[in-house]
Amino acid sequence: MTQVHTYSDLRIGHLVSRYKRFFADIELENGELITAHCANTGPMTGVCQIGSPVLVSYHSNPKRKLAYSWEAIYLDNEWIGVNTSLPNRVIGHMLDRHLLPELEPYTTVKSEVAYGNEKSRIDFLLTDAANGKRTYVEVKNTTWCMGNLALFPDTVTTRGQKHLRELMSVISEDTAAALIFFINRGDCDRFAAGAEADPEYTKLLAEALTRGVKVLACRFKIEPTKITYLGLADL
Repeated sequence: MTQVHTYSDLRIGHLVSRYKRFFADIELENGELITAHCANTGPMTGVCQIGSPVLVSYHSNPKRKLAYSWEAIYLDNEWIGVNTSLPNRVIGHMLDRHLLPELEPYTTVKSEVAYGNEKSRIDFLLTDAANGKRTYVEVKNTTWCMGNLALFPDTVTTRGQKHLRELMSVISEDTAAALIFFINRGDCDRFAAGAEADPEYTKLLAEALTRGVKVLACRFKIEPTKITYLGLADL
C-alpha cells in the first residue's frame, strides 16, 4: 500500500440534499448549513444517501463561487471519494513517481493532449525517450458497486464511448493505449463494466480489450486524511 494523496483541513458534516448536479447542502458538525460544490455531475448511483456523513474541503480563494467542495461520503463503513476532479491529480502524481509499473517504460508525462478522430483530449500521454513509444492513458472515476464488485459506468456515457473508440484507434506498433478505472473506495477488489447502465459502453470495452487496450482497475482507500493505493482489482 502506498499513500498517494494527503487531504488538508477536511471538515465533517451530514448530507442534507444534492441538487442541480453541482450543489450539495451540508450541515457541518457545528450546525452551520453550507452549500458545497459537487464535481460529480452524474447520478452518483448508490453513493448519494441523504443524512450520511460527508467530508468537505474549505478553500479561501475569493474567485471561487463556493468556498467548500464535497470530497467524500461515508456509507457501509467505508469512505467513498466523490470529487471527480481528484482522480486525475492523483494518477498524475503516481505517474510522476512511476508507481504504475504496468505502464512502463516512459520518461515523460504530458496531460490534456489533443488526439484522435473525434476531437478528444487524452488525460495523459506517456513517451519513452529511448524508443519513442507512446502510451495514451484515459482515467475514469468509479464509485458504483454491487458488493465487492466495482462497476463503470453508472449511466449512459456517450463521452466514455467516444473515449473507448479513440483509444482503440491510436493503437499501432509504436503506440499503446491504457484505460485506468480509479476505484474511489477501498471495499471493492473486482471490476466489471456496468452493463445494466450502458450496454454500448460494455460492448466497446470488451472490444477494446481484444484490440489491445490495457485496462487497469486501480483500488484506492479513502480516509479523512489521505488516499492510499491498494493495487489492482481483478477484471
